Amino acid sequence: MAIRPYWKGYLKLSLVTCPVSMTPATSESEKVRFHTLSRETGNRVVSQYIDSVTGKPVKDRNEAKGYARGENDYVILTDDDLDAVQLDTVKTIDIQKFVPSQSIKWVYLEKPHYLMPDDAVGHEAFAVIRDAMKADNVVGVSKLVIGRRERAVVLEPRDNGIVLWSLRFGDEVRPEEAYFEDIDDEAEPGLIPLVQKLIKQKSARWSPEMVSDPIQESLLKLIEEKKRTLKPTRKASKTKEEPAPASNVVNIMDALRKSVAHDLKSRKAI
Repeated sequence: MAIRPYWKGYLKLSLVTCPVSMTPATSESEKVRFHTLSRETGNRVVSQYIDSVTGKPVKDRNEAKGYARGENDYVILTDDDLDAVQLDTVKTIDIQKFVPSQSIKWVYLEKPHYLMPDDAVGHEAFAVIRDAMKADNVVGVSKLVIGRRERAVVLEPRDNGIVLWSLRFGDEVRPEEAYFEDIDDEAEPGLIPLVQKLIKQKSARWSPEMVSDPIQESLLKLIEEKKRTLKPTRKASKTKEEPAPASNVVNIMDALRKSVAHDLKSRKAI
């Protein structure tokens, strides 16, 4: 079953553009999740926003975002206000820089996404960007709006596709020196061979089963046992997939030649 894309837009490098779609590389949907029920009736409990002063429920149409500028003093922003400040990076991943593939520290990598062509016509443009990054052993740096916030992202070629990592901001990363500075620089030399023997004995090929969740497995087993005593429920009807956006792919070779010529002209003018 095809996975519905999380995001659709365009991948752009100078004058080369192709439609792409993006899906998170990780998922929490398989985890066991519980609903809160009323023990007396068995019905689900519904949560709702309550006005902190009047104590009355707030209807969906009256909800708004508020930025605190003082105690009990807010600047109110509606959805229309937020939509009005949307950036180009809402729908376009424009690669502005390339850096060596190993130059970005792991601690800045936040969440991986799979990026793939969203249109058969765009496969060639996608493939040439991917393979050029592979050949030069670089990753692309760009920006993308994720969850109404513009985030820095890095594009890493991987197999036939591209992995897009959202990056943490600099002020979100704590310097490792502050935590490692009091640790001994070197271990006792005579002890290292002993630990190496232990490492060799415990070495194996990587498998996802090494990181299985025993609590998850126990919960699934318990739920399966309880399901046998319940009547089966009807399956929900499948929703129709949204049509892919129209392609605006230009001739790949012409676009590349114009991009290189434009870059050379810009450098000579400096």
